[in-house]
Amino acid sequence: MNKKQIMYGIGIMFLVVTIVSSLVFVNKQDAATSKLQGKILSVAGGELTVQDKENIIYTFNVDDINAEIGDDVLIEYTGLLDKNKSMQDNAVIHYTNMAASTDENGIPSDWLDNGIFKDYYAVAKKQLDKLTLDEKIGQLFLVRHPDTNAAELLKKYNFGGYVFFERDFKNKTEQQVTNMIKDLQKSANTPILTAVDEEGGKVVRVSSNPNLVSAPFKSSQQLYQMGGFEQIKQDTIYKSKVLSHLGLNLNLAPVVDVSVNPNDYMYERSFGSGTELTSTYAKTVIESSKDTGVSYTLKHFPGYGNNADTHTGSSVDQRSYDDILNNDLPPFEVGIKAGAEAVLVSHNTVTSIDASNPASLSASVHNLLRNKLNFTGIIITDDLDMGAISSISDATVKAILAGNDLIITTDYEDSVNQVKKALQNGTISEDLIDKLAFRILSWKYYKGIMFQNQK
Repeated sequence: MNKKQIMYGIGIMFLVVTIVSSLVFVNKQDAATSKLQGKILSVAGGELTVQDKENIIYTFNVDDINAEIGDDVLIEYTGLLDKNKSMQDNAVIHYTNMAASTDENGIPSDWLDNGIFKDYYAVAKKQLDKLTLDEKIGQLFLVRHPDTNAAELLKKYNFGGYVFFERDFKNKTEQQVTNMIKDLQKSANTPILTAVDEEGGKVVRVSSNPNLVSAPFKSSQQLYQMGGFEQIKQDTIYKSKVLSHLGLNLNLAPVVDVSVNPNDYMYERSFGSGTELTSTYAKTVIESSKDTGVSYTLKHFPGYGNNADTHTGSSVDQRSYDDILNNDLPPFEVGIKAGAEAVLVSHNTVTSIDASNPASLSASVHNLLRNKLNFTGIIITDDLDMGAISSISDATVKAILAGNDLIITTDYEDSVNQVKKALQNGTISEDLIDKLAFRILSWKYYKGIMFQNQK
């Protein structure tokens, strides 16, 4: 064998060793395990669903589950998690039930998310401990203001708040409206959120009454044409002043859905421009609303697009994930960075994220909001009595398990009964109810309404 052949043989051997070593390294990497600590949300059909301290929800396939809803668990798994989705492909090799831990204020460790309301967690926990289970359940609901017995119902259910519509203001004087809301606050065991959809343009509630506002608030498109973003800023400040003076502390606006087609259902209510200008609009409204006494709500996550009206029936969004990611999410992301306290989720079924559930009932949609956009505030459903989901059984319970904090409902009796039944049959845990009520109370302290009205 000559020198050239020897060198060639050595080269081949070196190549083989390198390939084998690489394969061993890859196998070791594949076999590497990671750990996830969370609270068990549900156990069903070989699936274990947990929620971590960042409120992200994960579902794993697990054999022979020996755990209960509400348990703290440490899961050991292989592979990588997809934090933007609920169902995971990872192989769970072991899980361990753990003893729950708390901080010096008695707050469970998985509630401590370092979020926007964190400075008020301690005082919120003290208030939470004073509530009965029924009162905690009530805090989860933002209820359509009833025609009769509104004050009595507040005392009975301890609702998180009321949503007011045009009928609630029709023909009333300013004094009558302020008295109506003051009387409700006086009747409430826990100060309430007083909410309204005052978008301007097509959707106006308060300003539909000339006794309260000289003319209906203009749409975002009209304002921009009149004076650009400075006009929108001034309108937000003035609108907030009007609402706050009447006793309203939450506006279910602005609409930050991207729509440029006049034929779209949402176009008239949207900013009517592309992603960049709509993002600036979101930022302008949220920043301008700060320190006005009124919180604003970005809607309708993850972007309404060109979908049909969900008030009357179901709507399926078949756009690609990249389309939504690049065109629809930025306004929400910018608004969140500007300090948005609340985001409202639509009832559209977004097939590229979750083809099986409306967005409002989808853990994957909520994970996208929590993880991709780093939102730590309050997630609100659109009204569960809207046509798009009115036929879905146990929609209230599904909304809670999907990751919502606050449920808008008209049929409050059915919603409350669903939660109580789910607690009785073990579908949801009392710990989860405690956590959500704690988050709502933390928001109320952040807003200042607990300090102003707390008894």
